[in-house]
Amino acid sequence: QVQLVESGGGLVQPGGSLRLSCAASGFTFSMYVMRWYRQAPGKERELVATITNSGGSTNYADSVKGRFTISRDNAKNTAYLQMNSLKPEDTAVYYCNGAMGWGKYEFWGQGTQVTVSS
Repeated sequence: QVQLVESGGGLVQPGGSLRLSCAASGFTFSMYVMRWYRQAPGKERELVATITNSGGSTNYADSVKGRFTISRDNAKNTAYLQMNSLKPEDTAVYYCNGAMGWGKYEFWGQGTQVTVSS
């Protein structure tokens, strides 16, 4: 059974940091490109960050570039999103996504809430 389970979300003050984790099981994790998406209330889902299957290349939305870092540990079947200098506009549900074959195979986590507020 395929599972992606996010953890690490919560309430944090502006300027603070969080690290989200995405634990994968039930598929060959190292073959999948991993992405983090987020969706704020009343907004469309947006792509936050992407990392290739080997971890050799990353890409970020302009809104988070320089503040967020995506990484993965294939030995642990886990992807991460390090979130620094958090802003209220980062408040959203964050979703982990794995894809192979340009979307032929795609899996989603259940999401974890991140709230940035003073």
